[in-house]
Amino acid sequence: MTAIDLSSFAGLTAMVLMTLNVLLGLLVTTNYQTHRAWPHRKLPVTFFRIHNWTAYLALSVAILHPLILLASSTARFKPMDILWPFSSPGQRNYNLLGALTLYSFAFVVVTSYFRPKLRYRPWKKLHYAAYFAAASMYLHGTLIDPDLKNRPTDFLDGEKLLVEGCFLLVVAGIVWRVRYGKERQRWRKKHAGKLWDRPPGLSSSD
Repeated sequence: MTAIDLSSFAGLTAMVLMTLNVLLGLLVTTNYQTHRAWPHRKLPVTFFRIHNWTAYLALSVAILHPLILLASSTARFKPMDILWPFSSPGQRNYNLLGALTLYSFAFVVVTSYFRPKLRYRPWKKLHYAAYFAAASMYLHGTLIDPDLKNRPTDFLDGEKLLVEGCFLLVVAGIVWRVRYGKERQRWRKKHAGKLWDRPPGLSSSD
């Protein structure tokens, strides 16, 4: 296995972890309660903690993804090509998308670490950068040639199908989140003041 293969594997791993992180984030925003809704049992750890763990792990693997290329003699990447890919050898636009993904996701993780100082509302606005990071990540993963040979994209390739599948999962998650939010708003208007009657998945803090 070459350094390019290892870098590609690290990139796909980071992509899967970021996808999981986004989906967990959508669950966190709904205050989803597993003992009230599926799987109808209390988990040993909260979605919020898993969301944080996957963020740190995904960011670590995402940083490793381009750094591995420095060990390849055929890729011809230099440190500046990793930090500022405007002069990277081949596929520069796609490499820029990868850099935007990494920097955007790092921004989300760092601002989340300082969430108590930033306060909730300003932090929440900054946290929307996660959706931009996800969009650029899926574009980068779909369009770039994993072997760095500038070949046209094969959308039915196994790796591309994985990226496309993760993208569809996030889209489905966002649709579910929007619908769930609308249903919760309708329930609140209908049961205003009746705190003893709550829909599945909501806690007394909602």
